[in-house]
Amino acid sequence: MIEKLFAAVVLAACVAALLRMALKPHQQQRLDAALRRAWARCAGVFRRRGPPPRPPTQQDAAKVAEEAIRRAREGQWEGNVYRPRSFRRPKKPH
Repeated sequence: MIEKLFAAVVLAACVAALLRMALKPHQQQRLDAALRRAWARCAGVFRRRGPPPRPPTQQDAAKVAEEAIRRAREGQWEGNVYRPRSFRRPKKPH
């Protein structure tokens, strides 16, 4: 049973390829484009999609700004150069 089904699928693919070769080049391009659109529509149904990302709010922006200000306060300013404390090398214990 499986062998006959596989043979039928291969036969249908061969006939479709033969019919495509019988078309003129611009008709082949139109057929290929139509098949690509159909495939994209079918594939889109099976693809998992999560919820769309929510746009950032003013609260998110305020939180990010507050974190940046906090990080800037932790560092050290030498003139107009900012040196964060996290870039300092740890002292070797010897």
